[in-house]
Amino acid sequence: MLCAHTSSESLRKHALAVEAAMRFYAGRFGENADRWGNIGLLHDFDYEKNPDNHPLAGSEILSREGYGTDFIDCVLSHVDSCGKPRDSNARKALFAVDELCGFLTAVALVRPSKKIADVEPKSVMKKMKDKAFARQISRSDIIRGAAELGIPLEEHIENVLNALKGIAPELGL
Repeated sequence: MLCAHTSSESLRKHALAVEAAMRFYAGRFGENADRWGNIGLLHDFDYEKNPDNHPLAGSEILSREGYGTDFIDCVLSHVDSCGKPRDSNARKALFAVDELCGFLTAVALVRPSKKIADVEPKSVMKKMKDKAFARQISRSDIIRGAAELGIPLEEHIENVLNALKGIAPELGL
């Protein structure tokens, strides 16, 4: 499904990163890692073809493909404008990890080694203060996501970093 709708290598890698982070949080909350991982994997699958109608266009495709309402509503909840409440741990986690995965990737790519293994939470916190760095990524969403999960920001960064370190080769990091 992801590959059928997404040709961009960077967007596919983002999907893999969000999948890994969602699997981490599924384990932390005692939930189904495969289900949460699939939500993460498919959360942006429609973005490349429908950037102006994302994720609503994707929700229609997911519905036609037989995905359940809860799965679809979870995907929709990661975008505020869709109006779906983040009233479950899966919905909160998806919102919390989405922007952060992109930010962590950007931080890794500016390291001399370009390796996620060399990224520390403190350096991420410092980069978040640099408004010119990765300016398209919403710091307020990253901060709000950690708060909605009820996890201190630095701990949340460390959790997601550890999840990404586990799939570093797939991410090219």
